[in-house]
Formats: sequence, C-alpha cells, structure tokens
Amino acid sequence: MTNLNDSNRAAETSPGTDDAEAGPTPGLGWGDYCVPAFIFLFCGVISYVSTTFDEALPLIVGESMQPRVFPIFLMAVIAVLNIGLIVQVLSKPPSRRDWEPYQTWASAVLFGVFYFLATFVDIMIGLMVTMFALSIIWGERRVWVAAVLAIVTTAMIFFSFDLVLEVRFPRGLFTDWYYG
Repeated sequence: MTNLNDSNRAAETSPGTDDAEAGPTPGLGWGDYCVPAFIFLFCGVISYVSTTFDEALPLIVGESMQPRVFPIFLMAVIAVLNIGLIVQVLSKPPSRRDWEPYQTWASAVLFGVFYFLATFVDIMIGLMVTMFALSIIWGERRVWVAAVLAIVTTAMIFFSFDLVLEVRFPRGLFTDWYYG
C-alpha cells in the first residue's frame, strides 16, 4: 500500500515543481520594510536627544566640536547607509529563509543573560560568560579555546580601560575584589 501512495504522490507532482527543491524565492517581506523604518526612527530619536545636550564652555572644548555634534553626525552617516540598504534591497530582493538558525536566537537570549549578569553580578563576569557561550554556540568545539578566548579578551578589555584609559567599571563581584 505504501508503494501505491508513493507512486500517486510522484504522479501528482512533477520534479520541477517540488517546493523543497525550488529553494527560497526572492521577494520583499515585512522585515525589509520594518528594519529600515526602525533605523530611521532610531536615528531621529538619537538626533533629537542630542539636541538637548548642554553646550560645553569654549574653555573646555576650544575650537573643537560641541558634544551634540558627534551623535548627530553619526546618525546622519547611519541614515545614509540605511538609504544604501534600501536601494540594495529594492534592486535585488534577498532570498527568503524559512526560519533563522538556532544560533541567532541563542545569541539574542545570551545578550539578555549578559544584561542580567552585568547588572546584578558583575560586568566582567557577564562578558566572560557571554563570550564563552557565544563561542560554543557558533561552533567552537574545543571548550578550552572558548574559555581562553573569553578570559584573555575580558582581561585585555578590563586592563586597557582600567590602566590605560583610567576608566573604572561599575562595582560587582570581580571589580569589588580588584578595586578593594
């Protein structure tokens, strides 16, 4: 009986019309409209907030830019790049995928974990845990490599900010121990 069903299914669909073989089809989806709109909205909000910054005294900034100029300039650059994105998407629509790979969703969850760890435990511990987990999720098979990467990178970031730039991190488990 299964042979009869298989032959009926084969007769109903020709080899050229099988959806599984056709692959993703190009076309604009809702994300192709929402993402550029969100980017423009973000640029507008940040530019507006930047206009509320107080002007710095000429004694402090001299002949250089006021604090509000750089964020507005950066948002203008992002808006121009967004226009380039729109032109690129309209000229050649991207292929549609059924679903994002699990690494994308796991990375998004990890950024939430990082926020929790950085807020309630310690920013350096959160950075190490997140870097280690991202390495494993995105395919690093050697656990020791992921651990060394997380520890060394976090230590380099911490000591470059602390010793070179003289910027202190918010208090947490590790930073309390280090700062004394």
